[in-house]
Amino acid sequence: MKILVTGAVGFIGSHTAERLSDLGHEVIGVDNYSPYYSVALKQLNAQALKQKNITIIDTDLREANLSSRLPNDIDYIFHFAAQPGISSTSTFEDYFSNNILATKNLIDYALALPALKLFVNIGTSSIYGLEATYPEEKAPKPASHYGVTKLAAEQLVLQKSREKQLKACSLRLYSVIGPRERPEKMYTKLIANGLNDEAFPLFEGSDKHLRSFTYVGDIVDGVVSVIGKEAVVNGEIINLGTEVEHTTQEGIETVERVLGRSIKIELMPKRPGDQLRTKANIDKARELLGYTPQTTLLEAVEKQVAWYKENLL
Repeated sequence: MKILVTGAVGFIGSHTAERLSDLGHEVIGVDNYSPYYSVALKQLNAQALKQKNITIIDTDLREANLSSRLPNDIDYIFHFAAQPGISSTSTFEDYFSNNILATKNLIDYALALPALKLFVNIGTSSIYGLEATYPEEKAPKPASHYGVTKLAAEQLVLQKSREKQLKACSLRLYSVIGPRERPEKMYTKLIANGLNDEAFPLFEGSDKHLRSFTYVGDIVDGVVSVIGKEAVVNGEIINLGTEVEHTTQEGIETVERVLGRSIKIELMPKRPGDQLRTKANIDKARELLGYTPQTTLLEAVEKQVAWYKENLL
């Protein structure tokens, strides 16, 4: 199969592109190398993909007429590209253009593909809101610009499924961690701060937040499992993540255990829109995809620390 992966040099997109290549597919990656975080880190990911003979096209999905820049013989699309997370440096316009407009342009491109079997939108547990412990049928209540615009993007994709213009599904991911995690994310910052004897910025009250910290390899297991199941997943929203919950404090202690040292903490004001609890309800993923994440938090952190030491020290 010939598969297009957007956001291919990012965290989860790069792991998915690699897995698809290992499974024998021809993978075309798309990325605009956004400076949201270090382009040097993205180039490091790109080098790993090129070693797998994965082609990467440098283009911006916010620009119209993607058919003139992307292949017209794609079988599957995995759409990871987005303005991620909750950040005070990101404007609503950033979220709107990267999450809604870019998705609309990609849909227009997809509708012109004669052989497309499935459009896989990558959603987020942030769509549910401050509490993300629900089955997929729960009415979403996003509490951030990120969650609102990812919900809109998801519905743009599923609209075309409902109109029977293409087969599509959306996978809502939960608190993904592991090698290549973005530098502003919790575990990368904890590892960096711990190794450099710097203080980790902890938002007030967040030490008690509960998370389904899910290893990226377990997420990719679920993502790629939709291939060949387009009749089953068409029109569906499916949660992917672990059912095991850990507090942020337990996450900090796990990194300290792996590093063998304590991490200094700098208490910061509470962050608006931050989720209080995520616990992946994966009954549907288990039924439709046979999805069963296996990696423990300790194992995930060990893998991430090893990658960090090998690549970023």
